[in-house]
Amino acid sequence: MGSLLKGSLGTLALMAASEVLYKLYMYWRQSRARENESKQSDGNDITEVFFFPDKEIACKTHFLSDTRCFKDNCKYSHGKTSLSELYRYLSSCRKTMDVCVFVMTSEDLVGIVLSMHQRGVIVRVITDDEQETISGSRVWALRKAGINVRTDHSSTYMHHKFVLVDGKLIINGSFNWTRTAIIGNQENVIVTNHQKIVSAFHSEFEKLWQQFDPSSVYDTELTKRNREESESCGDFEKI
Repeated sequence: MGSLLKGSLGTLALMAASEVLYKLYMYWRQSRARENESKQSDGNDITEVFFFPDKEIACKTHFLSDTRCFKDNCKYSHGKTSLSELYRYLSSCRKTMDVCVFVMTSEDLVGIVLSMHQRGVIVRVITDDEQETISGSRVWALRKAGINVRTDHSSTYMHHKFVLVDGKLIINGSFNWTRTAIIGNQENVIVTNHQKIVSAFHSEFEKLWQQFDPSSVYDTELTKRNREESESCGDFEKI
């Protein structure tokens, strides 16, 4: 009886010890996870999602100007909207802005890019080559200001819609820079500084930036033409 009791007590003690060890292990895992998340976000984690359409277009002067807008008859919204939040994140840029957007006709959004460039921010833009010819496109306004704009020059679309702000923040979604996207379409935009996500978009931008380098496009076309001419000459020799 005594040995049985001792055995039971030993089993209970072992189970209790195992439970304590398990709880300590889980506490350690959770602490490590929180630590990694903290390191990843540098203590300032940003993850926001915005949806369009807005009921009204946000007043850029009200949200971005030091003096704000106090017009009684202002036709634009002074209330917080998805667009006003987009204004805020874009205007937070201090060093570099990499824009990769399919359609760019919004004067307000392109105006923010132009103002960043004027402040000394290094701006690079990638867009679809059709933007060079369509009505309302702001591509040439960007180029006229001295901003480097590269296009795909292909039969397919450069269909991305994302912006990298200072290499630390990504703005991405279905949202083209158009009036229709702002107040007409069902659109989404996610803003985050999650390091792994930002890094992936940075790699994609750099890949496209090199791929759409005008000199690279010229070299590719020249190589293709030379190959076709060589094949044509080969066919002639066979005859």
